[in-house]
Amino acid sequence: MSMRELVVPGKTHKPKHVLQAGPVESECPYPRRLPVGAESMPGGGTHFRVWAPKAHNLIVELSEPAGSAGAPLQAVPLEREDHGYFSGYIAEAAAGSRYKFRIGGGSYPDPVSRFQPEGPHGPSEIVDPESFTWTDEDWPGVSRRGQVVYELHLGTFTPEGTWSAAMRELPDLKRLGVTLIEVMPVADFPGTFGWGYDGVNLFAPTRLYGRPDDFRAFVDRAHQIGLGIVLDVVYNHFGPDGNYLNNFSDDYFTDRYANEWGQAINFDGPNSSPVREFFSANAAYWISEFHLDGLRLDATQQIFDSSPNHILAAISHRVREAAKGRGTWIVAENEAQETRLARPFEQGGFGLDALWNDDFHHSARVALSGHNEAYYSDYRGTPQEFISAVKWGYLFQGQWFGWQKKRRGSPAFGLAPEQFVNFLQNHDQIANSLRGLRLHQLASPGQCKALTALLLLGPATPMLFQGQEFWASAPFHYFVDHNPKLAKQVAQGRRDLLRQFQTIASPENDPFLTEPASLETFAACKLNHSERKTHREIYEMHRDLLRLRREDPVFSQPRAGRVDGAILGPEAFVLRFFGDKGHDRLLLINLGLDLRLSPAPEPLLAPVEECEWQVKWSSEVPSYGGCGAPALETGNGNWIVLGQAALVLEPRPAA
Repeated sequence: MSMRELVVPGKTHKPKHVLQAGPVESECPYPRRLPVGAESMPGGGTHFRVWAPKAHNLIVELSEPAGSAGAPLQAVPLEREDHGYFSGYIAEAAAGSRYKFRIGGGSYPDPVSRFQPEGPHGPSEIVDPESFTWTDEDWPGVSRRGQVVYELHLGTFTPEGTWSAAMRELPDLKRLGVTLIEVMPVADFPGTFGWGYDGVNLFAPTRLYGRPDDFRAFVDRAHQIGLGIVLDVVYNHFGPDGNYLNNFSDDYFTDRYANEWGQAINFDGPNSSPVREFFSANAAYWISEFHLDGLRLDATQQIFDSSPNHILAAISHRVREAAKGRGTWIVAENEAQETRLARPFEQGGFGLDALWNDDFHHSARVALSGHNEAYYSDYRGTPQEFISAVKWGYLFQGQWFGWQKKRRGSPAFGLAPEQFVNFLQNHDQIANSLRGLRLHQLASPGQCKALTALLLLGPATPMLFQGQEFWASAPFHYFVDHNPKLAKQVAQGRRDLLRQFQTIASPENDPFLTEPASLETFAACKLNHSERKTHREIYEMHRDLLRLRREDPVFSQPRAGRVDGAILGPEAFVLRFFGDKGHDRLLLINLGLDLRLSPAPEPLLAPVEECEWQVKWSSEVPSYGGCGAPALETGNGNWIVLGQAALVLEPRPAA
């Protein structure tokens, strides 16, 4: 006999092994942390609250933790509140107990479950966040300026793919010069591996990486050594498997907008207030219960809201409130390049801190790969594009974008340099290729090192993708473990997506496209951290550049209007960083052949008064695996700018 046959509303028969509790107390005996969910109370017991306007009545089916011999079952009805909410306090419900909500003839996990020990289709577990002992009371949080971001996927960052294993790598990231770790989504999803963007339990960190307290321990350890942690969250759609929200309410979703990945979320339609509360509470939850330092908001162009108080602005407010004075950092991915997201509230903005800059990546990818197909079509990888990206952030700020056949972007004037997050690689862009190869495997070493210098010394906030700092040999593919029917559909959709690239579309390439649902595809992406030693030259180059960024009086203080650039040749350019009292720096980038500047009628190359330029850093020194470099100046005072290399120059008193 199934559980759903045992407990039926109004049924008087009670089997002996089922405990029917007495009247539930609806009033919460202590203040709740979140408006919905199952919350352990300081005096014992648990208060439940759920939004379920589709339910005529709602029952909590409560069981003991897995493994308890002869664990009894309680079936406790919750009391109906106004506006579709049900709530109640159950004294017998303790942390570790598992439960589902019975609505009609079905039993479902809690939409606000804090943990799903058996995955999205199993019961929820009551979690007491207060049981973890934090040691980061003095951690001030993070600021907008001075960050170096490191994106990682927990399941492939280490061979074990757990929070505990990732924790042991934190000191090395600190030594590298990273300040802020951006963790790809961890909201629970079906299967045994995945990117995390198909999450269905937004409050439940996936059981695949450990328990919730393992996540807390990871954050606590990071704070102990001076690293911030931000979490990638997906507020634009839910995954296709394991999403039970429609069993609670039809108003979580709307058909008024077309979403790329399924049903659009209802942030501005009828009965949207509880939906908005659900997502803003989720944002606050990660900050308050896991001490996270901020969020990365995925694909915000697919978050639709025409209300006066946009949900992104509401989320920004809730994050700051939840931090209680600690510094937080919120960055958005926004393909449409809408700069209002990063403008302050008083200017009509949404109050976010930063935006991912795809333009910088696309120019770099074209320059290094030699291909400008599909969504790279409007980029040339030229010196002008790099200079403009350094000075102004986005390249497209309202101009016509040929690939999309419409205008793209909005003016970015007035945004600070650090409000743009620049990168040469990220999870999407590595995987959006035939074999998931890293950028250093597609271009010459010299060119990669030169643009790495541009990334790590430029005024924007730089971001590295896991393993980039030692030129990891592991690819990064798209992988997701779905049921066979859905896996087949996802694999076909992935092939269709990649066929926008002419270099991939040919049928003879099909055998080289990996299967997203294959365990081998997932396993191939795991990092080998011993490559820090076998690729030490590259690792040391990244560490030295980040030390220069951190300690140099000019590179460490990027300011708007204090950098300018000039084109020196078809693939060469110079950036001049203006410091105080003439302490300027030059960054020379040459992605082409050796360049002889004779003559050199470019004012940005002129030395500081009574000084001459000297080489402070070079990408081609032997310690970085380079082949050396000639003297900068020739006998007649003109320059040789080494091909496929980068140089940093600083002034010294003239002889």
